[in-house]
Amino acid sequence: MIQHDKIVIPGMEDGKRVESRLLEERIQQAIQSGQLNIEVNAFGQHGIGGRLWNTNSKQVKVDIYGYSGQRVGSMGSPYTTIEVHGPASDDVGWLNAGAHIIVHGAATNGVANAMAQGRVYIAGDIGARGMTMTKSNPRFTPPELWVLGGVGDSFAEFMAGGIAVICGCESHYHKHILGNRPCVGMVGGKIFFRGTQRSFSEADAKLARITDEEWEWLKENLHKFLIAIKKGENYDALTRDRSQWQLLVARYPSEKVTSKRRSMSQFRRDVWEKELGRGGLIGDLTDIDRGPIPLIATGAMRRFVPLWENGKYLPPCQASCPTGIPVQQRWAHVRDGNIDEAVNLSLQYTPFPTTVCGYLCPNLCMESCTRGRNNLIPIDTTLLGKASLNAKEPIPLAPTGRKVAILGGGPAGLSVAWQLWLKGHEPVIFDKADDLGGKIRSVIPFSRIPKEVFEYELNRVTDKIKREKLGSEGISEELFMDIRDRYEYTIISVGAQNPREIKIKGYEKAVSALEFLRRAKDDDLDVGRHVVIIGAGNVGCDAATEASRLGAKDITLIDIQKPASYGKERQAAEAIGARFKWPVTAEAITKKGVVLSTGEILPADTVVISIGDKPDLSFLPADIDTDGGFIKVNESFQTSYPRVFAIGDSVRLGLITDAIGAGRKVAETIDTFIRGLEDQYDQLPPIDPARIKLEYYDPSIKIFPDIEFCSVQCASCGGCRDCGICESLCPQQAISRRSLQEDGYEYVVDEERCIGCGFCEGACPCGIWEMKENYPIG
Repeated sequence: MIQHDKIVIPGMEDGKRVESRLLEERIQQAIQSGQLNIEVNAFGQHGIGGRLWNTNSKQVKVDIYGYSGQRVGSMGSPYTTIEVHGPASDDVGWLNAGAHIIVHGAATNGVANAMAQGRVYIAGDIGARGMTMTKSNPRFTPPELWVLGGVGDSFAEFMAGGIAVICGCESHYHKHILGNRPCVGMVGGKIFFRGTQRSFSEADAKLARITDEEWEWLKENLHKFLIAIKKGENYDALTRDRSQWQLLVARYPSEKVTSKRRSMSQFRRDVWEKELGRGGLIGDLTDIDRGPIPLIATGAMRRFVPLWENGKYLPPCQASCPTGIPVQQRWAHVRDGNIDEAVNLSLQYTPFPTTVCGYLCPNLCMESCTRGRNNLIPIDTTLLGKASLNAKEPIPLAPTGRKVAILGGGPAGLSVAWQLWLKGHEPVIFDKADDLGGKIRSVIPFSRIPKEVFEYELNRVTDKIKREKLGSEGISEELFMDIRDRYEYTIISVGAQNPREIKIKGYEKAVSALEFLRRAKDDDLDVGRHVVIIGAGNVGCDAATEASRLGAKDITLIDIQKPASYGKERQAAEAIGARFKWPVTAEAITKKGVVLSTGEILPADTVVISIGDKPDLSFLPADIDTDGGFIKVNESFQTSYPRVFAIGDSVRLGLITDAIGAGRKVAETIDTFIRGLEDQYDQLPPIDPARIKLEYYDPSIKIFPDIEFCSVQCASCGGCRDCGICESLCPQQAISRRSLQEDGYEYVVDEERCIGCGFCEGACPCGIWEMKENYPIG
């Protein structure tokens, strides 16, 4: 329920406590729907207010009333403010990465545990192990913990950064305001405290003088803290006498040495040779020198050796693209100033680089972009996709005279036809539609792609491909057998045009999503004011946006499970105000609307069924196997009849880019059969994203103005950028660059200089170097 501009999420429903997981899902859904002011009536749920990362840099406020459970604000993110109107349980702000958390009362154990950024305000005491294992990145503001009262035992244990301020007001820890055993293992950060503290780990921390600059900072931020917890009346008492405050800081490592260190030469002289005998434990058994190996080994004695693995793995963007477009290679061309080459390369992989990559694809390459692991926005490949409209047509290989039949002229059929044409073969498309293009032409709204862009790219394909127009009856089994006998290979790409049905009363009053979208494109619909769409996937979202364009004012998408929609389609539906309702089940369709299993009636002038489609395979002979209403194929999309392949929605429902990628793979397979070659399709494994070093990139960049800027920000995963960092950092100068023919190069290692330190692997931005265990011979 919504009260003014605030959404209220209850922790109890029908007398039962809502599960923590479900409560968090509802908070996340509220954020995704644009709610920025959330009230939670908690009943012991854990992790409230944490992990709100998808806020599009907008400020989110979460108010918690009732009884909050453990880990309030855990893994909290910037732009999030969490206010607990009462006390809190364990681990407030655990792993906090930027949230501002305010607790109007005491908190128990583990406050700010492992916090890296953000602030935690506590209007009372806290329990044991507060501010433990905190850390601080010098590029960001250090984390802060402010406590009005005192703290429990083991405070600041292994503290490695950040600032803690303990005010000592009305605390039951009055004899030890920092509790017992504070600062054990402390290696960084500061602790301002006021009150009596009899002991702390002097081996790890020391008292320091509060400078004038630190005092001014303390006073300024103390005022903000007290106002936030509504205790502003304490400010004068806390700042009246500067001498009441003390400061603890971590000792430097050099201050922690407790005994004189022995040099290696002294150890060898006084222990190894004097006490163990020349050559060590077996010195009395042989005259062979068995002395210790050099302290730093080289050559065959290295424990690990560096390998330069340039181009040995696929970058995540290319590995996740069903079409296999070498995205990283294209950005490399742009960086080298070869923009035309980067643009032209796209047509080797897809006939629709702008239609799909620039507009329709959910951009799986961007979802997999390694940059997303480090709070960096993915490289915007849609810019390169749109630039590909001007790609220069590639020159096909010499004609082979080999003909291939393609049944269906949608994205899958056009893709395989394009690839076969590039390889010099002669594809022929059989289709009953007046115009080719499949669902891109007939179903996808032109609000998602300019019509002229699609027409331009479609004409580029159809100008080069032969076509045979079928009658309105389509393909019969007799015609299929005739085509299969006349052509060396046949490819089935008929798509899925028959809507799935649901058995509910009044089903005949609804319209299928495909029919709705076809008629919507022709503006041949009067949808009325209220539209209900059964099925909240991406096709359902397209139906929602078209319904809005046609005048609908109240649009609801319902589903029996969490909606599968995502990406651009989901965003477009949410932008026009469509509502998502789940989990619900439709029981009937009446004149009034859609009747749910709960008895609720959703008013509907138009009802759209969008629960998926299935192919019409009535033309298939018995020697081609099917499974669950789809054609059964192997990993090369080959059917049980070896000269027949099947791709696209006739095999499984998927994305347009899935269909295009399948078309490319089938064309590769048929080409290898015709030419008697081995399969040349991509075989490289994807690179481990953890190998890429993203610390070189600025996280504040949130927009890419052009493709040149994109190319510079690309991490070039697994592809050497020839930056020379490894060569410069090698402490033994064991790495050198060697030029190869045709402007090629490689980095090589001098084994007699290399000590296996791993600096090259640790510093390489692109993950090219890897340290492997060394197994010396002999």
